[in-house]
Amino acid sequence: MKEMTKKTAVVAMAGIMAAGMLTGCGEKKLDGSKTVATVDGTEIPLGVVSLSVRDGQMQTEAMYRSYMGGSDFDIWDTEAEKGKTYGEQLVEQALEDVELMYIMKEKAADYDVELTDDDEKAIEEAAASFMEANSDEAIADLAVTEDQVKTFLELETYKQRIHDPIIADVDKDVSDEEAQQSSFSYVSISTADLSDDEIKQKKEDAQKIQDELTKDPEGDFDEIAKSVDDSYSSLEGTFDANDTSDDEDSENEDSEEDSSTSSSTYPDEVIKVLRTLDDGEVAPDVIETDTAYYVVKLNQKNDEEATETKKESIISTREQDLYTETTDKWMEDADIKEEKKVLKTLKVTDNHKYNQPTATPEPTEEAADTTEDTEVTETPEADATETPEVTEAASATTTPEATEAASATTTPEATEAPSYSTDTSLTVKDGDTVNIDYVGKIDGTAFDRGSTDGKGTDLVIGSGSYIDNFEDQLVGAHPGDEVEVTVTFPDDYGVDELNGKEAVFDVTVNGIYE
Repeated sequence: MKEMTKKTAVVAMAGIMAAGMLTGCGEKKLDGSKTVATVDGTEIPLGVVSLSVRDGQMQTEAMYRSYMGGSDFDIWDTEAEKGKTYGEQLVEQALEDVELMYIMKEKAADYDVELTDDDEKAIEEAAASFMEANSDEAIADLAVTEDQVKTFLELETYKQRIHDPIIADVDKDVSDEEAQQSSFSYVSISTADLSDDEIKQKKEDAQKIQDELTKDPEGDFDEIAKSVDDSYSSLEGTFDANDTSDDEDSENEDSEEDSSTSSSTYPDEVIKVLRTLDDGEVAPDVIETDTAYYVVKLNQKNDEEATETKKESIISTREQDLYTETTDKWMEDADIKEEKKVLKTLKVTDNHKYNQPTATPEPTEEAADTTEDTEVTETPEADATETPEVTEAASATTTPEATEAASATTTPEATEAPSYSTDTSLTVKDGDTVNIDYVGKIDGTAFDRGSTDGKGTDLVIGSGSYIDNFEDQLVGAHPGDEVEVTVTFPDDYGVDELNGKEAVFDVTVNGIYE
């Protein structure tokens, strides 16, 4: 079973790259045979880096389309930092990623990682399928040979295989005190960008909810909120039961582990009050923050299920830290020489687009026929180049745009969209397809391209299409609900303004497909 899983992972990577790689108006023709860098004496051809760049370009463009309701966007020619565009950043990052993969191949034997004969055969077949599925024009634009495709797939496989051995020795002992989570229910009424009169009305609404909940703490919090205004709804949240701020201050917050146990998701004013309550107790007053009014009720001081989830999160953070520390050290110690002039010939611009194919577990002939012009929306979290587990998920998980119905059409937009239900008695569950609108904000300010602009977009709950934990926070909502979703963008998200940032999305659930 283990070997079958590994083989599937290798082939799935080729599926991501295998078809639909159609070029736009390219610049000067690349010479993929040129050496773009050497790592410990091993030459890296430009063609291998080109594959990595275009894969990253497709993933990013697909992700943005998912956030923008299917609309295209222009970003690559935008200046990301002084004298450097986002496209140039992507190229530089891709080269660094490939350099690390070459190092991982060197280190593989130290971790008892190897490619089997079955792996090599799968890679060879996948590379051949890739070359056959793409037009001569696309291959020329990529400046890649079949041998370079095989090299790229081999490197990706080593990267996947070596991940778990690197983190195998991480400390998995997490104390209950460190991880203990409390759970609560709350209604948040935003006051951002409102006039004084509007804010006054919101405060009165919050007080009405507060008074009713105080009278009947066991009552239906959501019904109480909606009795004041249909747009209000109760939400569930968790926070660190133990205040670790003093410990963090004394240690100067010198570890990611410390930051992973903070309660920064919710305002300090809210957490401070919640820590004074007992199970089932309602806060004595409406809590006012700079941007909202909160009515809160503590459900459990010690939520065992949430605590176990937190333990897993802490361990995951430790694993990521160890992985990053190890690979960063490898890069520092390696003898790397880069050919900047060669690298500059590889460009990512707004007038040079690549379409992403539908991800399939295996690159069959049927898949090549049906996915040539079909795009799939995925995010980096569902990227097939992360870890073996993520690869399997990516190969099997698609968004509504890549359903069987859509695969029979030229583009996802050509699919006749079924209507969703606005029945408020329905509840969002894992596996449901919902239609949502959202506006994303960082530090209370809406950020560029972080909104559907009221156009609505479909999302499969549990698909992993959006940032981690985004979809989970919609479970339990009803059509018409407005849900405040708090997420943290990955450090390597690919957009400087968003990398590692916490964002709050005001999400409206338009409806649920039945």
